[in-house]
Amino acid sequence: MITFDSQQQVFNLSNSKISYLFSIEEGGLLSHLYYGPRIRHYHGERRYPRIDRGFSGNLPHSKDRTYSKDDLLQEYSGNNTGDYRLPAITVKGSDGARFTDFRYDSYRIIDGKPALPGLPSSYVKDNDEAQTLEVNLKDATLKLTLTLVYSIYKDRAVVTRNARLQNNSNQPIDIEKIASMQLDLTKHDYDLVYLPGQYALERQTRRVALNQGIFEISSRRDSSSHHMNPFAALVDKDTDEFHGNALGVLLVYSGNHKISIERDQIDQTRLIAGINDFNFSWHLEPGESFQTPEAITVFSTKGLNGMSQIFHHLLRERVARGKFQYADRPIVINNWEATFFDFNDQKLDEVVKEAKPLGIEMFVLDDGWFGHRNDDNSSLGDWFVNKDKVNLKRVAKQTHDAGMKFGLWFEPEMISVDSDLYRKHPDWALAEPGRGSTLSRNQLVLDFSRPEVVDNIFQQMCKILDAVSIDYIKWDCNRNLTEVYSQAVSPDHEGEIAHREILGVYSLMDRLTKRYPNILFEGCSGGGGRFDAGILYYMPQSWPSDDTDAAERLKIQDGTSLVYPISSMSAHVSVSPNQQTGRSISFKTRGDVAMAGVFGYELDLAKLTDDEKQQVKKQIAFYKQHRHLIQYGDFYRLESPFTSNTVAWEFVSPDKSEALLFMFRQQHTNRMEIVNTKMVALDPQRDYSDMTSDQVFGGDELMNVGLYRDPKHVGDYLSEVHYFKEV
Repeated sequence: MITFDSQQQVFNLSNSKISYLFSIEEGGLLSHLYYGPRIRHYHGERRYPRIDRGFSGNLPHSKDRTYSKDDLLQEYSGNNTGDYRLPAITVKGSDGARFTDFRYDSYRIIDGKPALPGLPSSYVKDNDEAQTLEVNLKDATLKLTLTLVYSIYKDRAVVTRNARLQNNSNQPIDIEKIASMQLDLTKHDYDLVYLPGQYALERQTRRVALNQGIFEISSRRDSSSHHMNPFAALVDKDTDEFHGNALGVLLVYSGNHKISIERDQIDQTRLIAGINDFNFSWHLEPGESFQTPEAITVFSTKGLNGMSQIFHHLLRERVARGKFQYADRPIVINNWEATFFDFNDQKLDEVVKEAKPLGIEMFVLDDGWFGHRNDDNSSLGDWFVNKDKVNLKRVAKQTHDAGMKFGLWFEPEMISVDSDLYRKHPDWALAEPGRGSTLSRNQLVLDFSRPEVVDNIFQQMCKILDAVSIDYIKWDCNRNLTEVYSQAVSPDHEGEIAHREILGVYSLMDRLTKRYPNILFEGCSGGGGRFDAGILYYMPQSWPSDDTDAAERLKIQDGTSLVYPISSMSAHVSVSPNQQTGRSISFKTRGDVAMAGVFGYELDLAKLTDDEKQQVKKQIAFYKQHRHLIQYGDFYRLESPFTSNTVAWEFVSPDKSEALLFMFRQQHTNRMEIVNTKMVALDPQRDYSDMTSDQVFGGDELMNVGLYRDPKHVGDYLSEVHYFKEV
């Protein structure tokens, strides 16, 4: 999969789907050549043209005015030594200078794909599945070694990237910026596709044209955030869901991130992805090294759906791990809407008694069971049972006796001022002494850069999990970081705390998921504030948004599916009118939207009418029948809520023997518009029975002729679901 042509000085990473090429250029600079569909032979056509370009400096001690870093397509750019575009790395030396100039030194090829210590990343199950290239670059002045790491999978259109910096000098240095990857591309008119949002309206697909200048996708919240997911795609102008080229980049990281896209003075494009350099510095002593997070790059020639398929399979098969990686996920009811903080054993038992006859499989006890917590103003950090309020063992037993699984809510990274833990260890909260702390949701953040703090929370949680039979944990994180300052380090290490905080979170997640492999962990951060590949490595599913309004979930789930597999996306039916938006939507449509994910309920079952309870039973029976297809089948966006009044999603089994078609109309209009939906990915030679209408269609007919929707149905937010089974 990886070769080096010593005559042309070209590295070639290729499989049956893609090729990635770069060369060692004059002066030991790495020059990017090509990333795209597989090419069988490379003949040197991309050696960079020599041009004497005004105001573009040349290499030190060289009189060749036709060769400049300023327009060379580079694999990884230094700082302040002739390239005026964005750098991938900035280092402050012991003399205060911020110059970096890395030149080629050596390489090695490794079978397999090494793990990244302390960081989540994609993986292989055997060494034949991938190969890895490590290219060592050196800055002779600073005596630093920069290792660029590339891994290519044998059967996937995927190249992963990361970087490692080693201080081989006898002086400390400060890393001020270090990217996981850089990709320089020749002149081309790209569109940028990305996933911005806000709290309760996450991952809203946006597409913009790239013009000369810099576009930044970033978070400075020490979280991947509700506001800007760590993903970007460069696509051709004519790329749509099914046709055209799409180059996707996803950072496997849950903290401050930045993806910068710069279109330079001659319309070349540079993409740099990695840890956000905002308020970041890392003090690197002699002999120490720093490891960046992984960046996953994929290339699709089959449009955005093709890109999504590559991401879905990789994230589901080689990022998610553990017992629940391919397990059918249980249907959940959460007590929050029924009781909020006001509950006892009897009230919780009533929730279970309501849920069991409907077919619900798991009861989750949410916030309020610990410390002395009766509102959200206390007790975070005190992970012991509030025995005056609830007998947790009894609740777990009564749930299990009813034949259901039992889940529990935690918020391990947070601390309340009104808590035993804070009274004992006020310095364990992130804060600068002498400066008032910013409260959010009336809580502070624990300093997880300190191992003793992580150890304490780990031990508290283990006491609960060892004493009570728990099947599921909802891991919440309900604020972003401020006053990112640790009282446990010297001033020259304070710039490390944001990254060390995330490493501490990963450490706790890793220890708990390994110790309790039979517990299903679900990620949550005020809904979708940390829905990323880093969390997916530890937790196979996450809560995409606190907004459960079915109308807005159409966009949230559609946008999330651009990158993340359906098996990672929880989706629940909530009350109508919706608590967030006040919008009223039928029980059927709310159920159909939620069934296009990992299904559950967020409402007070006791308040349902008899008719609604019958609908719940039907929804649950339908979902159980088709759960595996929805959670692990191939998913396609046919019609998008961002560009159309109609929405259509399709799930197809790998063997093409069955398919589900979900169709929605958003707003009704008097135009009585006639909508024809065409399916994809079926076998044109097979016949399929529509189990909804008892009609039989050829796969070719469903894909080429399509199905009309009934325009006479009146009302907003209507839905249809069709199940097709091979005859």
